[in-house]
Amino acid sequence: MLKGRAFKFGDNIATDHIIPGRFAHLRSNLSELAKHVMEDAAPTFAARVKPGDFVVAGTNFGLGSSREHAPLVIKIAGVSAILAKSVARIFFRNAINLGLPVLLCETDSINDGDELEVDLKASTIWDMTNGNQFTFSKIPEIMLRILDEGGLLPYIQKYGSFKL
Repeated sequence: MLKGRAFKFGDNIATDHIIPGRFAHLRSNLSELAKHVMEDAAPTFAARVKPGDFVVAGTNFGLGSSREHAPLVIKIAGVSAILAKSVARIFFRNAINLGLPVLLCETDSINDGDELEVDLKASTIWDMTNGNQFTFSKIPEIMLRILDEGGLLPYIQKYGSFKL
């Protein structure tokens, strides 16, 4: 069970919003880069996010370049999952490969600051602030196993290959 607070964003949050290009020189220092995560979309996000919190967005989250640093610094900042109406496909795959769950669901009823509980296996979200409970698109079993291991590389290191 994942538990944390919602940080609400709108539509079309690009990888340039997630990690602004002016910080590209920090790509070899990921903990420093994570201090600037989402800075152009929400200047105080990195200072306020706590381990377990959620990024909640509208449509087309993660559009733009395919840099895998974007989901990685979100994860390093402590975010336990991204909830969005839709996500750019390359961002989705990068996030799963890095062990960051991306949940496709309706997000209109979730407000900034709401306390959420997410059950990845049951595909359920409970908004403890307003009492709403809803579901998200089921995560395929192989992706759940990859997420359980912390990403694709740890999965391959442990199992040597895919066990489908």
